Amino acid sequence: MVQLATAALDKVRRQVWQDLRRLPDKDAARRFKGARWALLKNPGDLTDDQAVTLRKLKRRGGDLWRAYALKEALRAVFAGDLTEQEVAMLLDRFCSKASRSGLKPFVTVARTIRKRRAGILAAIRLGVNNARHEGLNRRVRLIVNRAYGFHSANAALARIMITLGPIDHVLPHERQRDADP
Repeated sequence: MVQLATAALDKVRRQVWQDLRRLPDKDAARRFKGARWALLKNPGDLTDDQAVTLRKLKRRGGDLWRAYALKEALRAVFAGDLTEQEVAMLLDRFCSKASRSGLKPFVTVARTIRKRRAGILAAIRLGVNNARHEGLNRRVRLIVNRAYGFHSANAALARIMITLGPIDHVLPHERQRDADP
């Protein structure tokens, strides 16, 4: 969901940049050019120059700042320390704000969240995400790339098994509870 919001923010940023390019002041678009990374990075990872750029964008306001605030609000929802009910309330609030924002990419994100709401809340409730599997897939791809030129797929598969070892996946319903009364 945060990836969708980040892509929506980038669409808004590109539109603002195109609008600035059409202005008589040709330097406006050039001054704006460095804003991309300041907007897409997590606030804690910004360099000093990017933090200054972000403060300038905040003072300017407008669609771009509204889009950035929406992206950060959604990112905060998935910080990982909220209950299912809190996430449900914040998602509803985000969808309401995004729908009223008038920013088409964020209206689309809100529509997607509403459509996928049950699955999102189930993932929060069960504590399931695909980060572990994505990380595993990335490591397998790196090994396969290194195995380019092996004479058989079995050799590449053997290298994967040697490198990653046995892989145990425990599904949420298979987890043991700490204390059953």
